[in-house]
Amino acid sequence: MDVHELLEVTVTGLGYELVDVERSPRGRVLRVFIDKPEKPRGVDIDDCALVSNQLSRVLTVENVDYERLEVSSPGIDRPLKKDADFERFSGSEVTLRLRLPLEGRRNFSGVLLGLREGKVRLRTAAGEMEFDRGNLDKARVVPRFDGLMKSGEKLVEEVMRK
Repeated sequence: MDVHELLEVTVTGLGYELVDVERSPRGRVLRVFIDKPEKPRGVDIDDCALVSNQLSRVLTVENVDYERLEVSSPGIDRPLKKDADFERFSGSEVTLRLRLPLEGRRNFSGVLLGLREGKVRLRTAAGEMEFDRGNLDKARVVPRFDGLMKSGEKLVEEVMRK
């Protein structure tokens, strides 16, 4: 069993989703990004600690060579890696980077309309577009700060009044 497969089995066995895995250039640092879709506010430090402890044991038993293990959430600019991600985040604003240019461009942004027949559908300012799933280099959800900004603005106003 390869390392990615080992991580996938362990993380999903604990009830989490394996979002991504990164290894440092020399393979000394192993970064594991997890999510729990049914948890509205995402994974927290307790989730990361639980997964980290279990992975440490499994990686030791399986003699996987690494120096440091880092387990975290995928962040608010979550990468879209699996086909299911493109359906789950349909309706969200995303950015896409293509491997090969389309109409002279490699970077696109818009509202994700899902995945159909191997093509990622996106509503852009220029209209609806489709991109071959195999041509995607990176896809990420665009963070939304609308609610945070409004509460932050209220806080600033209250501080200014005092």
